[in-house]
Amino acid sequence: MKILVEYNECESGLDRLKIDSAEYLSNYALRLLFNDGTERLVDFKPFLSKSLHPSIKKYLDEDQFTNFSLTDGNLNWNDYELIFPIWNLYNGKIDT
Repeated sequence: MKILVEYNECESGLDRLKIDSAEYLSNYALRLLFNDGTERLVDFKPFLSKSLHPSIKKYLDEDQFTNFSLTDGNLNWNDYELIFPIWNLYNGKIDT
């Protein structure tokens, strides 16, 4: 017998979760407001500081970091050069 388990994003609600607004506060922290009314403060500095990859480290330049956009309800830097899973942002923690 073979048992198959399928993950369906529709059941989890992730397909409907979106960021409505993002505001830069200071020191690489953003205040995110999600479409379900949840607000999170996300500190990106530990992630950026620990990264060894030059295309990520460059976002320690505050001008680069603050040049984000909201694309399809998610944070996006420089045409998807830097983007994070919506669930991590919703939980307010970026994995380092």
